[in-house]
Amino acid sequence: MKIIVYTIPTCDYCKKLKTWLKRKRLAFEERDTFEEDKFRDELLEKSSQLGLPVTDIDGQIILGFNEEELLEAINKAKN
Repeated sequence: MKIIVYTIPTCDYCKKLKTWLKRKRLAFEERDTFEEDKFRDELLEKSSQLGLPVTDIDGQIILGFNEEELLEAINKAKN
């Protein structure tokens, strides 16, 4: 399972999401869209928006910090 989290440093929900993933002991790759234009472009291609956080779990895109959707995507990716 591959988890990619698109963030910016000033986003409170991004911080909450990263903390939540760490508590679940799930490895993830953080992509800072503020620092890297290529990550911003990648985010736009995947989600057609710039609202953050956006999580990519094995190709399933989750907008915002929605624990229920995240858990569903994680369980689907594990099976």
